[in-house]
Amino acid sequence: MKAGIVGLPNVGKSTLFNCLSNAKAQSANFPFCTIEPNIGVVNVPDARLEKLEELVKPERVVPATVEIVDIAGLVKGASKGEGLGNQFLGNIRETDAILHVLRCFDDDNVVHVDGSVNPIRDKETIDMELQLKDLESLEKKLDKVKRAAKTGNKEAQKEEAVLLKLKEGLEAGISVRAIEIGKDDRADYVKPMQLITDKPVMYVCNVDEASAVNGNAYVEKVKEAVANENAEVIFLAVGTEADITELDTYEERQMFLEDLGLSEPGSAKLIRGAYRLLNLDTYFTAGVKEVRAWTIPVGATAPQAAGVIHTDFEKGFIRAEVISYDDYVKYGSEAKVKEAGRMRVEGKEYVVQDGDVMHFRFNV
Repeated sequence: MKAGIVGLPNVGKSTLFNCLSNAKAQSANFPFCTIEPNIGVVNVPDARLEKLEELVKPERVVPATVEIVDIAGLVKGASKGEGLGNQFLGNIRETDAILHVLRCFDDDNVVHVDGSVNPIRDKETIDMELQLKDLESLEKKLDKVKRAAKTGNKEAQKEEAVLLKLKEGLEAGISVRAIEIGKDDRADYVKPMQLITDKPVMYVCNVDEASAVNGNAYVEKVKEAVANENAEVIFLAVGTEADITELDTYEERQMFLEDLGLSEPGSAKLIRGAYRLLNLDTYFTAGVKEVRAWTIPVGATAPQAAGVIHTDFEKGFIRAEVISYDDYVKYGSEAKVKEAGRMRVEGKEYVVQDGDVMHFRFNV
């Protein structure tokens, strides 16, 4: 599961990616490693993991991770192959969610590709290119479905009606995620096409340092513009974040943040937002050798969660011993939780809750 950073050239994407790549500078617990030049595995800051480390005192701690992809700036005409349009759009198609960076600061020293700062216009430029690409994919699919519908195929006729509604929406400049389609129709006909504008999106407003705590008028305009998309909007001062990562010690970075009125780097907020955007939950395993955060899709069952550790755990699943995170913290240790009768035994149907501390019993 990975999230792609998109936006016009020169809005702060690469600086943001570099901030994330230096996430190790924010906290020793959250290192970063590069898989490829434009893909980073970023560890997810989680105060719960730090608390479990404090209680268990393990030999090592392993956080959850999320993949972030730095996709070079799109330009007008990308859908027709302008710039490296086809390559960029292909990269976006391979991601599971989109982090759309918008410039929300004034600075005469930083050139804007369109000559002025206007995040709503910038958003619409990117949206249009992505919508045009989706329209191209949709029309190819629609041709096949129409031929089947003409033969009297009821299923094809139903699908045709859904696709025509999508086509109408895209032609009107509406992204697929904002087009009203029934839940079942979306699952049956829309999701399999993996359309770019159907991917969940978070808008990342790049603001100046003075706006790092409360945002600014540009951010409010973005919030108004995306109200119908069910999309999260966050803001951070990317340039300032870059300055913070250059500081040598954790103490210096904390002092810098406090001077700004921030409790943590904006990059930490963004990483957690990307994790939510990808519809992921975390459960923990906690022992003296290792405290680890494991990543699962929201709604995963206990056997599926066990399978994240090893496929044999899922195949031979017997039961899960579960402690809620709050109970673990309240009683201070696994032994005391057991004494209090707060450890639960759950079976194959159990849906894992975010923050569960788990042990699995299995037999292969």
